[in-house]
Amino acid sequence: MKNKILNTKLFDNQIALFYLGQVGYIIKYKDKYIMTDAYLSDYVDRNCCSENVKWIRRYAAPISAEELDFVDFIFCTHAHYDHADPDTLSAVAKINKKARFYVSRAIAGIIESYGIEKDRIVSMKDGEKIVLDDDIFATAIKSAHEEFHVDENGDYLEVGFKFDFGKISVFHGGDGCPYQGLEESIKGCDILILPINGRDFYRTNVLDIIGCFDSREALTIAKNIGAKLLIPTHFDLYDVNCVNPAHFVDELTKINPTQRFHIFAPGEGYIYSETI
Repeated sequence: MKNKILNTKLFDNQIALFYLGQVGYIIKYKDKYIMTDAYLSDYVDRNCCSENVKWIRRYAAPISAEELDFVDFIFCTHAHYDHADPDTLSAVAKINKKARFYVSRAIAGIIESYGIEKDRIVSMKDGEKIVLDDDIFATAIKSAHEEFHVDENGDYLEVGFKFDFGKISVFHGGDGCPYQGLEESIKGCDILILPINGRDFYRTNVLDIIGCFDSREALTIAKNIGAKLLIPTHFDLYDVNCVNPAHFVDELTKINPTQRFHIFAPGEGYIYSETI
């Protein structure tokens, strides 16, 4: 997969997205690489099983952390291990000294505890926009993982990130649910990457699995903001939190049959052009 990523040629009005599994992506723009929520180990399987729930990966990661010496910017939306994986982050930090790590201020200490130097961690607050390169920007946007969670300083434990690559904008929602004001925060985004695994009483209260958007909600927000491409995610890695993506397509035909979308296979790449 590494060679495929590095050898993908792009025009300046294009980005390429590569799916790492779960909610993880590498986004390529010109000669820069952003990685979001990479989960490339079996840390959850080894550390999070209980009598009620067994976490077993359904497929292997399509790339290893040790291959990621080329990534420039690493983003984690929150501290759950399938989004901020201690094994992945610490391994990348060792072999890639140029990479910087971008997280909510509320979880910066957790990321540092994985052996990542404090001066390599950039902590962001809700609404903060930072410059990554000449025409690459990132904005943190608060997420409601069923509800808002804040620390003692009022910083949000979960955020999404809006990326601007020249004239192309991408919102990676991490884990989250709809809330009043979210559409205004991401209005005008070309691409939405949103979870569709949903939530229900038994997962929340019996299995202790905090939920996310379901397909109907993801499709509705994409329609309301006029997103050009919707990428459903967070539905395929663990049986205990999976949904059938065919249900997403079924809802699409009811809610917005003209909505462009792409369902990724692990390791797959997709090129998006500004003119699409």
